[in-house]
Amino acid sequence: MIRLSLPKFSTLLASVLATAVIGATGMAHAQQVLRVSAIPDESPTELQRKFKPLGDYLAQKTGMKVEFTPVTDYAASVEGLITNKLDMVWFGGFTFVQANVRSGGKVVPLVQREEDEKFRSVFITTNASIHKLEDLKSKTFSFGSESSTSGHLMPRYFLLAAKLNPDTDMKRIAFSGAHDATVAAVAGGKVDAGALNISVWEKLVEGKKVDPAKVRVFYTTPGYYDYNWSVRADMNPEIRKKITDAFLALNADTPEGKQILELQRATRFIPTRAENYKDIEAAARNAGLLK
Repeated sequence: MIRLSLPKFSTLLASVLATAVIGATGMAHAQQVLRVSAIPDESPTELQRKFKPLGDYLAQKTGMKVEFTPVTDYAASVEGLITNKLDMVWFGGFTFVQANVRSGGKVVPLVQREEDEKFRSVFITTNASIHKLEDLKSKTFSFGSESSTSGHLMPRYFLLAAKLNPDTDMKRIAFSGAHDATVAAVAGGKVDAGALNISVWEKLVEGKKVDPAKVRVFYTTPGYYDYNWSVRADMNPEIRKKITDAFLALNADTPEGKQILELQRATRFIPTRAENYKDIEAAARNAGLLK
């Protein structure tokens, strides 16, 4: 039987307690990091530039350290959230649906831009013979990412509604991987036409990155629900509320709010819910894109 003298026992107990406190402090510190990412629908440097002021704002409002981690593709953003490697992700409507289905309904959309209630895609071309969707028959065409709502799913949906199957009625289809890359492919003559989200198109035109006299919009889709900021359902409710409240409090009347909203191309952020994306899910299933 081992006997410990009182001083030795006190020293041992103090050591154990100190270790426990250090461990608990480390766990608490780890829990104070908000790991954020976004679907890579634009270049990594552009995504980082757009997020920096928003990340600083969220850190201020939540008291957490906010870390933005770019992902290589759309699938990685879904995988990162549902496997607990990320805490919050900027999803397109389709990637939200994919994440929600994959997780068994355990992904929660918090907020969306007001513009995302009626988001649209644009079809662009440099080809003088293309004026409507039906003119794309036997032409070459570029979507964005295969998992993009505004760069693939909904453009495909509207093409099919126009009785044009991209896989059989077009000469060749390609996937550029991102909206700005689709514009570059069309402008560079690699394809006859392409589709991308209207927000990126307008930003490129405003920034004089594309000449609308040479690359023109020939079709704009009807509106549909698209992007949102989503978290896992098991996120601490207090943290979830702080994040939601921070987004809803953004106001263009303040210098900080104006900068963030302009970078996010948003008038304001509003609450959203999973039910808003049922039509996106139905479109994905009808197109055979949801597995």
